[in-house]
Parts: sequence; structure tokens; C-alpha cells
Amino acid sequence: MTDLYLGLGSNLGDRERLLHRAVEILVERIGGLKSLSAFYETEPWGFCSEHPFLNAVAVLRTGKTPEEVLHITQAVERELGRCSKSTGRVYADRPIDIDLLLYGDVVMEADFDVPGEEGRKVHLSLPHPLMHERSFVMEPLAEVAPKVVHPVLKRTFRELLAALADR
Repeated sequence: MTDLYLGLGSNLGDRERLLHRAVEILVERIGGLKSLSAFYETEPWGFCSEHPFLNAVAVLRTGKTPEEVLHITQAVERELGRCSKSTGRVYADRPIDIDLLLYGDVVMEADFDVPGEEGRKVHLSLPHPLMHERSFVMEPLAEVAPKVVHPVLKRTFRELLAALADR
């Protein structure tokens, strides 16, 4: 079993209900909930919008592979009303966003086939390459796992949050 860290966000619809529902479905399909952060209201990152986000981090224990988790999280996003993924760092409002932040100490870059979509691939980077630059990720992550060490940057989440605040 591996600790899986997921970043959750919503800025459309009943944000709190969507986040709670996402966690319920993820627990059913991926594994037991080890921890869930508070919900943090934040301004959109990387684009302008009138709709603030609610963000959180969930920690689950799972026996699923990173590829299986990726496919499950994308299916949950679609089920909860997300119509398209952000590509090329072009972001938009969305009812739900689920990002794989960490999968234990795994460091990987991989492209996976999208089930049912011939020739389409989805990219996965672990740990998430921008997590340490985003306070809406680092605040809830430092809340639930302050002493966990980033497998590439070799600093705790608490240290990474403090460094982000110092910028």
C-alpha cells in the first residue's frame, strides 16, 4: 500500500459539495482516506476569473498503480461535470480538478493511453512538477503532511510552504 496525495479544487457550482463528493468516490475506487485537509478559498492561479476556488488535499492509502489512479481521477472529474482538461498551461473555470501530487516516493514521467480513445495519450509527472510553486497546494499539503519530504526537492512540505511565503 502506498500513500497517495491528491490536490482537489473547484470553482464552479456547489464547490464544497463537489469536493466532498469527489473524496467519497475516490475513497470507493482508490483506497482508504488517511487524511483530508481543510478547504481553502483561493484566487484562480494562471488565469483570471470571478470565481474563487475551494482547494484541499486528500491522502489515500492505495494498492492501485499511478496509471490506474490517473484513469480513475479523470473519470471522476468527468462524472462530476468537467468537460475538458487544461492543456499547455492554459487554465479555465471548472467544477472539479483532481491532481496527482505524490505517489509515495515515486519519481516518474510517463505517457499513458486513454482508455476508449484510440491514439490519445495523457501525461503524468510525479511528483507534480508545479506543486511547490502553488500556495493553494502547499498550504493544505503542509497541513496534512508537514514532515513529509518531497522526493526530488528533499525538503519537507512545511519548509516548501515557508519558502513560498518568503517569495
